[in-house]
Amino acid sequence: MQSLIGTGVALVTPFKKDFSVDTEALTKIVNYVIEGGVEYLVVLGTTAESATLSKTEKELVIATIIDANNGRLPLVLGVGGNNTMEVVEELKTRDFSKFTAILSVSPYYNKPTQEGIYQHFKMVAEASPIPVILYNVPGRTASNMLPETVIRLAKDFKNVVAIKEAAGDIVQAMKLIQLKPEGFLVISGDDMVTLPMVLAGGAGVISVIGEGYPKEFSEMVRLGLQRKVDEAYALHYKLMDSIDMIFEQGNPGGIKEIFKSLGLSENTVRLPLVSVNENLASRLDAFTKQLVK
Repeated sequence: MQSLIGTGVALVTPFKKDFSVDTEALTKIVNYVIEGGVEYLVVLGTTAESATLSKTEKELVIATIIDANNGRLPLVLGVGGNNTMEVVEELKTRDFSKFTAILSVSPYYNKPTQEGIYQHFKMVAEASPIPVILYNVPGRTASNMLPETVIRLAKDFKNVVAIKEAAGDIVQAMKLIQLKPEGFLVISGDDMVTLPMVLAGGAGVISVIGEGYPKEFSEMVRLGLQRKVDEAYALHYKLMDSIDMIFEQGNPGGIKEIFKSLGLSENTVRLPLVSVNENLASRLDAFTKQLVK
């Protein structure tokens, strides 16, 4: 899956001040990240606040991004959940003709065993008409998909082509890279450890900060893939404070504040999330204005 090497970005869903979906702002953001040099777009991931979007709104977001992208970059669609049968039903009924792959999160809240995680993704892999990217994010799901489970899935199902690894554990990531079958991609799901993961043999990132600063972050990843270590780390350290800041009061409050600074969208998020406080907003604004001159 060469099209998934490099920087993918987990697109936000911008809202107007009345909390309705802002399709005009979403179109602007899609154009901004494409012009910034990212390699692919991720639709309806966690960063899209998909948990608080209605079915109608999800379809609106999908249609808006497909239209704005206009075939320029590969698209990945978030299709996951903790109700296996519901996920399978969506995989069997949705039109995936515009998508390169799905991104499917490990079941959250239920806290399945490793065997339960395997059986869930076995059903997903058998139902999906397009390649599957597994998504491990223990901080949100309350369970860690271990390397042994990932490798077992990668070996058993040809359409399980990658993992977005967001445990924030570089040793676990290295274990995945060590054991993975040829062609399977280990993608960072954690902006701060993206460069170390790439240099260890990872394939890139599905990023949040990369949509705020697409030019700088995607260039850092490309330099890492080219083994230009010093140049890549110079960019990493330049961006490092902003990565901490955007997650300081939760995602996507921080990244939406950057989009407000850039004049691309409002900073509105939906409850139970709230916008970042004035102190963090001013720090993000100052960083953005200094970086994006």
